[in-house]
Amino acid sequence: MLQTERKVRLIAMKWNKYTIETTTAAEDYMSAMLADLGIEGVEIEDNIPLSKEDQADMFIDFLPELPPDDGVSHVSFYLEDNGEDYTDLLRQVKLALEDLRKIVDVGSGVITSDQTEDLDWINNWKKFFSSFYIEDILIKPTWEELKPEDADKFLIEIDPGVSFGTGKHETTQLCIRQLLKYIRGNDDYQPENKAPKVLDVGCGSGILSIVALKLGASTVVGTDLDPDCMASTRENMEVNHLSEALGTFYVGNLIDDTALQEKVGAEEYDIVVANILADVIIPMAPVIPARLKSGGYFITSGIIDFKENEVKDAIEAAGLEIVEINHQGEWVNITARKAVN
Repeated sequence: MLQTERKVRLIAMKWNKYTIETTTAAEDYMSAMLADLGIEGVEIEDNIPLSKEDQADMFIDFLPELPPDDGVSHVSFYLEDNGEDYTDLLRQVKLALEDLRKIVDVGSGVITSDQTEDLDWINNWKKFFSSFYIEDILIKPTWEELKPEDADKFLIEIDPGVSFGTGKHETTQLCIRQLLKYIRGNDDYQPENKAPKVLDVGCGSGILSIVALKLGASTVVGTDLDPDCMASTRENMEVNHLSEALGTFYVGNLIDDTALQEKVGAEEYDIVVANILADVIIPMAPVIPARLKSGGYFITSGIIDFKENEVKDAIEAAGLEIVEINHQGEWVNITARKAVN
């Protein structure tokens, strides 16, 4: 109900659309840069053809005919047209854009603006979110019909609403693969506890909490700064036939909210997972060991590759041991462990 009311309210809004002309090589860097400035929900347009693997994963029978890939990309973001002065924020975008030039070719960097009804972008993105696999997990949007041949698959259904988390992004996939390993196990690693208690920091749509529960986690606790995420997570748990009693979710900032830290608890978690930004993970690292049980794991992503060492240093400084680092595209997963007492 809350989510439905929220969408109805949003439809009455107008949004300013800002588009940065850049290069395909800079797309992920640009997304990370905008996220660091608090801008979420970017839209990327380019002519990079899908690989056969991507085509299969996305259940696309045929590819649209695209113009030749010229290396040009357009990265757009949206700011609500509510009378607020965005001059300073746009100045920060331009300054950050110039900083990016030091590490990647950002192309012209020209920023253009337009105005759009929110209906255009809140719902149109659904055309590009279709069923796909992460290993043996089938992730399906709630509005897409399940194919008969997929009826017996390990299924996760998701509707992120206005929250982050379809599972499609590289960072989410990196975290899901680590949850698969550290909850279910694989040929290289078998966990002693296959019913862990999991803390999901920055839970968004709840996708990582849901994956953890369906893999066998006993309970999950989630936190997020956005109150809307609580409704999204609850609704997605219900869609996936998970009891509300399996998850407890709080609004707040785990970094400095002592009341939230007390609610979350100390030394209670076998796994803490955080798919958030590097600039959030770094100040958050010192509070993670106190949440973990002896020998517990900290699984994190949302880290653009040029910030890998900063995050690694912060996690080690907090007293955790790095056990593995994985890459997918320009994105990084770092998994660390608390020492066994």
